[in-house]
Amino acid sequence: MKGRKRHIVVDTLGLILRCVVHPADVQDRDGAELVLEDLAGRFPRLRRIWADGGYAGQLREKVKAWGKWVLEIVKRSDKAQGFEVLPHRWIVERTFGWLGRYRRLSKDYEVFTATSEAMIRLAMIRLMVKRLAGR
Repeated sequence: MKGRKRHIVVDTLGLILRCVVHPADVQDRDGAELVLEDLAGRFPRLRRIWADGGYAGQLREKVKAWGKWVLEIVKRSDKAQGFEVLPHRWIVERTFGWLGRYRRLSKDYEVFTATSEAMIRLAMIRLMVKRLAGR
């Protein structure tokens, strides 16, 4: 199967807490399970998770059981036409935009998903170091 999906969990600043890369034939809900299972116990202050409509379904109950979190699905209005900034969703999209600036992440060059996840982490580390060091 060609193609990959990247699932990330970010904080309110857009910094990555966890990322998982898997083949594109895995459903979004199943990919979310891979990411969220690993979060349990790691971030005790995490209370609320916002996600897009692709993650709707039975995932809410699973999320509540894993970490006592509240999963809120942020959906587009049925009346909306064209592009619309959705509350809370823009934070993740901005992070994907930051990652897209790195040549190695602009396309799917990697053979292994673990290498792709490592490149995402390296790009985020570089971004955070640049911010800490100042311009």
